[in-house]
Amino acid sequence: MMQKVKERAMMILFLIAACVSVLAVGIICWFLLSNGLMTIGKIGPGEFLLGMEWRPSSGLYGIFPMIIGSIYVTVGAMVIGIPIGLLCAVFLAYFCPKKLYKVIKPAVDLMAGIPSIVYGFFGLVVIVPIMQNLVGGSGKSLLTASILLGVMILPTIISVSESSIRAVPESYYEGALGLGATKERAVFFSVLPAAKSGITAGIILGIGRAIGETMAVIMVAGNQPMLPESLISGVRTLTANVVIEMGYATGLHREALIATAVVLFVMILIINLLFSLVKRRHAK
Repeated sequence: MMQKVKERAMMILFLIAACVSVLAVGIICWFLLSNGLMTIGKIGPGEFLLGMEWRPSSGLYGIFPMIIGSIYVTVGAMVIGIPIGLLCAVFLAYFCPKKLYKVIKPAVDLMAGIPSIVYGFFGLVVIVPIMQNLVGGSGKSLLTASILLGVMILPTIISVSESSIRAVPESYYEGALGLGATKERAVFFSVLPAAKSGITAGIILGIGRAIGETMAVIMVAGNQPMLPESLISGVRTLTANVVIEMGYATGLHREALIATAVVLFVMILIINLLFSLVKRRHAK
């Protein structure tokens, strides 16, 4: 009898915790959408989403350059971070000597706990001067931000991908070896396809961090609210735009920044939805 009471109590506790989580997400969505959509309607969807100029003092609230800047920086981080992270996860799971693993694995976990502001200082002090010497200019650019974000998303991709790879039954790997495959071929053509669901989840988490990152990007991206002409042009992302100006914004300017957060929120939802569709398609 006592056992049933305990189980019932724990079930109620878990239900309350789940409801609180759902309620918190719902309140955030309600706040953003109720304020942001009204502002977008007030400014005009075309002018707000496709406008090329962001000059609040002149009544211009076009965020299209920031949308493109966020997409470019995120894609650049993916190009750098996904291949390196996936290869590192494979190395840790199948090719890394045990003594070396004891060094690399804690280092990867430590990277995940480093605050973004520290990454920003690293980019400002190390990566920016290197880019100045290589390509000239201030060194703060789209390319610099992509490199830094590519490094920042590595711990997430590595940790989740390695766990997914290790979760694949050993029989997959041994069966491939038994059929005459090399060790590398067995890993890449037998184990990785079986772990693609978890690897995809790691990539989604990494992209979420890249597109939502703020402080590190502010310090190395140049923060120019205009369309980047090349990889070495300065760029401003949606998150940076909100953080830079929210401290002194008032009236319509402040409402436009909240609407900017709504656009970012919708972009992340679209990315997650697309990845979910891709996962289902491959599952079939």
